[in-house]
Amino acid sequence: MTQTEVGVETRNATASVAPPSLNGQRAQTLSEVARASSTTFILALFVTLSGKPCAKLVPIEAVEQLEADGVGFAGYAAGYMGQQPKDSDLIARADVASFTPIPFIKPGLAIVHCDPHVDGKPWPFAPRIILREQLRRAAEMGYTVNVGAEIEYFLVNRVDGELVTADRSDTSAMPCYDARDVTRMYDHLTEISAAMNALGWGNYANDHEDGNGQFEQNFDYADAMTTADRVITLRYLLSVVAEKRGMQATFMPKPFTTRTGSGLHMHLSLWNDDGAVFPDSDDALGLGLSSTAYAFVAGILEHACALQGLIAPTVNSYKRTGATATTSGATWSPRYATYGGNDRTHYLRVPDHHRVELRGGDGSANPYLAAAGAIAAGLDGVRRGLHPGKPGTGDSPSEMLPMTLLHAMDAFEADPVLTAALDVAGPGVAEYFATCKREEFFEWHNTVSSWEIDRYLTSF
Repeated sequence: MTQTEVGVETRNATASVAPPSLNGQRAQTLSEVARASSTTFILALFVTLSGKPCAKLVPIEAVEQLEADGVGFAGYAAGYMGQQPKDSDLIARADVASFTPIPFIKPGLAIVHCDPHVDGKPWPFAPRIILREQLRRAAEMGYTVNVGAEIEYFLVNRVDGELVTADRSDTSAMPCYDARDVTRMYDHLTEISAAMNALGWGNYANDHEDGNGQFEQNFDYADAMTTADRVITLRYLLSVVAEKRGMQATFMPKPFTTRTGSGLHMHLSLWNDDGAVFPDSDDALGLGLSSTAYAFVAGILEHACALQGLIAPTVNSYKRTGATATTSGATWSPRYATYGGNDRTHYLRVPDHHRVELRGGDGSANPYLAAAGAIAAGLDGVRRGLHPGKPGTGDSPSEMLPMTLLHAMDAFEADPVLTAALDVAGPGVAEYFATCKREEFFEWHNTVSSWEIDRYLTSF
């Protein structure tokens, strides 16, 4: 819920390590950056379509082999990767620019994000490949895309099968920003903050969110690929650090019926060779946006229902967007595809003239797919010169977002721009994704719940 700081788009984004080339000098190899950071083991990591991080632990003695040949995975075993048991291995090829030492987790440990290939070609079902190709197409239009991400999560335990807040003293009706709740989680929050700052991410705020046991830790914006990599890395760090203290960090959109859910809010902006594209001091509507920015907003709004299938991709997601009330009195989750100024009730908020904040995504979103879908939708609006009209007040039934994952998949499959966003690196990805998500919906739907037992057992 905490907004990315005003003016954050003007900051310089710092990489985890030196980029592959500096001032025209020879690019550093993975071996060089790994040995320079005293790395002894590398998690060679990629992410499935469902957002699951998959990795092999590679010793430094094999780093040259990792860099030259990649490391193999049985794609079907990994999960949602568009493969069957008979298919060729996924070969994860390391992107040296993503190399991230994490000795604060284990001495000598590092992560490198990888691009899966099959039979020597980039695998079109790999989320990182999808985002990379979408960014290439944005570049063909003359744009680079910067993204900031807000990661919300709960710290919980499971006791006798029941989910409970890890901090048993975190019980107030309106706990948001409570200094006492933050202080009790001081060790966890400061360890994560120190880790982000050691990596050069620019952590600038750590707060208690609207739900009991819910937190958010913010870092500076960067280019879209770097931010997506950092979201995956931070989820990993949060999970490991929480487990070390006997807690579980969950990014589940709505783990508690009566509490606010966890979002993955994305702050998006376009840039070209002349600098930031979004600001325009002559904006007649008063938001300080350019015609290009309004077209980008209009594109996202036009494709919002389909986009929900990518940025809110689970059954549980729609318990969050469909919530009507919480203990604190607000859901902080949009139900309608509207936009406005510094107003958190909208699907798209315009906190300042540098960026727009997409608030429909949640903690289950795959950051690569979420960014790729949002960029594709926004750029469709730019290509077509769309305009969203005057900033709205919301609550229009014609702009209502999907009520369930099944409705979202219907909208997604009917939207050629969003399906093309998943098929951008090769055909069949969108159809496969929608099929998997429909199966997920019906697996849930076919499971008898305690709600049904309570409601129907003796009702007839």
